[in-house]
Amino acid sequence: MSTNVSLSGRLLGGAVLTNGCSRLRAPLRSIVPKTTSKVEHRSTDVTFDLPDYKLHKLDSGPAQKATLTAADALAYYKELHICRRIETVSANLYKEKIIRGFCHLYAGQEAVVVGIKAVQRPQDTVTTSYRCHTWTYVTSGSALGVIAELCGRVSGCSRGKGGSMHMFGKNFYGGNGIVGAQVPLGAGVGFAHKYKGDGGISFTLYGDGAANQGQAFEAFNMAKLWVLPIIFVCENNKYGLGTSAERSSASTEYYKRGDYMPGVWVDGMDLLACREATRFAINWITSGKGPIVLEMETYRYFGHSLSDPGTSYRTREEVQQVRKTKDPITMFKKRILDSKLVTAAQVKEVETTVRKYVDEQMKKAKTDPEAAPEEVSADVYAGGLVEEIRGVRPDKPLRHSNLAKRN
Repeated sequence: MSTNVSLSGRLLGGAVLTNGCSRLRAPLRSIVPKTTSKVEHRSTDVTFDLPDYKLHKLDSGPAQKATLTAADALAYYKELHICRRIETVSANLYKEKIIRGFCHLYAGQEAVVVGIKAVQRPQDTVTTSYRCHTWTYVTSGSALGVIAELCGRVSGCSRGKGGSMHMFGKNFYGGNGIVGAQVPLGAGVGFAHKYKGDGGISFTLYGDGAANQGQAFEAFNMAKLWVLPIIFVCENNKYGLGTSAERSSASTEYYKRGDYMPGVWVDGMDLLACREATRFAINWITSGKGPIVLEMETYRYFGHSLSDPGTSYRTREEVQQVRKTKDPITMFKKRILDSKLVTAAQVKEVETTVRKYVDEQMKKAKTDPEAAPEEVSADVYAGGLVEEIRGVRPDKPLRHSNLAKRN
């Protein structure tokens, strides 16, 4: 049974995905509860109206109607919850002083990462900023790898030596600590895709704070000149550090910043809108039209990092209002329940199972050992390229070794 649902405004929306669950990593997909009982009036798929997009140098944009299946609904809801729970656990570990140093949380922005990942292909790559915990999770499939890395333990994706800002994985190039530096890096990855002819697309993500960096515009220029397969994604969470977009940017229409490149503004609090816009961008590039810019307008609940209370440049009431009216998880939950795609019991089971799963990974991370001191000089180069590297003193080189598992 298929149901057509028309829902107004940006509160609700939808998108289509063919066999979306198959794009999620199998080890994580397995924790989604399987429901075998028949539910009265339950739909197998639902067609939603999508929220409006804003277009730059485009005659038409992403589809305005799309379909969501019950299986996809549960899979996405699970991913949203794992991303949020990882950040909640991270905040608690930071308060316990188990996580030290910088810790930039993604809570509130989950619709962007889950929506994009839903339609990415195996050959595609991601390069992002230091707000990278959830991106590391969706590309690696390991909550333990993220949490252990934050705690400085050997089960971390960088064996505990990278911390919050330097996480990497298969087809995931970080996790970069310098504002805006990931944009030219992502352009380089896009060049590699074209040079090798592997059909991949480089997803290069940056925030509104990095959007004014000169290196971003240089990367845009080269990408357009060389027709590189790059989707530039501006995750506009309204604040760069403690400065609002309106105070830092003469133009806050970041989707137009590519100038000679087309752009799309997307409601970044709506998972399905993000997914459908990403599908449109993939189709644009694979048809040989060159790079494109997506601005996904979203919101972060925490401060810039956990050392920032986040209330000196915005009010608590503002944050609470967004949580109440635009939270991506709450909106998605309402959508799939109101449309009878899933039952309340299924949703509750996903929530319970996810909480148990992430909390178990946290316990493992806390008991995991730290890397041995001699590992400080390990894994600087791949494949045994050198035997020694320079340390603090040039007359006392350090022995180099390869210990980390290579993707």
